[in-house]
Amino acid sequence: MDIVLMTLGNSIDKMFYGFDYAVFEFFGKMQNSFLTFVAKIFTSFGDEAFVIPMIILGLVLALFKKTRKYGITLIFAIILGTLITNVIVKPMALRIRPYNTLQGDASYWSWYLGAGALSESDYSFPSGHTTAAFEIATALFLVFRSDGKKKICWLFPVLALCTMGSRVYLMVHYATDVLCGLIVGTLAGIIGYFLMKLCIMLIDKVKPFTYFDNIDLGKLKPLKWTSGKGGAIVVAVAVFGIFLLSFIPSFSEGGDAQRCAYVGEYDCYNEAKVDDEKYPAVDGKEYCKIHWKQLNGIEE
Repeated sequence: MDIVLMTLGNSIDKMFYGFDYAVFEFFGKMQNSFLTFVAKIFTSFGDEAFVIPMIILGLVLALFKKTRKYGITLIFAIILGTLITNVIVKPMALRIRPYNTLQGDASYWSWYLGAGALSESDYSFPSGHTTAAFEIATALFLVFRSDGKKKICWLFPVLALCTMGSRVYLMVHYATDVLCGLIVGTLAGIIGYFLMKLCIMLIDKVKPFTYFDNIDLGKLKPLKWTSGKGGAIVVAVAVFGIFLLSFIPSFSEGGDAQRCAYVGEYDCYNEAKVDDEKYPAVDGKEYCKIHWKQLNGIEE
């Protein structure tokens, strides 16, 4: 279905239609209930319910000297990736989600419904979930690798790749969306790693930054046990808990979600921002972020 407004996202739709559709077809033909369940597991690693607590975890890790470089790298990587994707590129591209632009394609629509009819409330390009997965994965890969943990470090990019694939399998992103997310997330992770190296150098050698070298919660008697395996176990349990916080709500997402009330060049299947104080109902109707802003004359 053609979109009336010509945007960068519309140009991307037309330029990569054949490639994007072929990837949808590849994933659509392999759909089954088990793979859909697995896809929902992996997609949770890019959800904001996972990413935001990971920033908080990064702040905590930065307060322990032993884990400071892990925490600082995570913080920089997540902030950079989020800014590039959500603040700069998405509002610039204005690419509409595939479940809106491809509503008239019977095959795509059957794949979308078959994958659970999940929806988001914003634009499509690039994939925020993929960006998040790769910014975290790249950051951790580089820090673990620098610590000589070369076996475990490969786990993170594998998880990110699975998250990336899950977004197309679930039919909420085009392949070009997730490929751009991969690039942005990887760059954010790399830049975050080198910014961490700069910060550590400043903390080690340059006044007044050296003050931060004395901040180490691991020196406190009640927390000395964290310097060993106990600390690693706590971090692993925390990450698993954060993952569950993101994954469990996905069971209730999908076909029964309240959709945006917008009807125009397409019937918007974005999730409406229901009961959100930032996006109150307009004339008694609930809208997604995109159409709520349009109705209220707010520029992206």
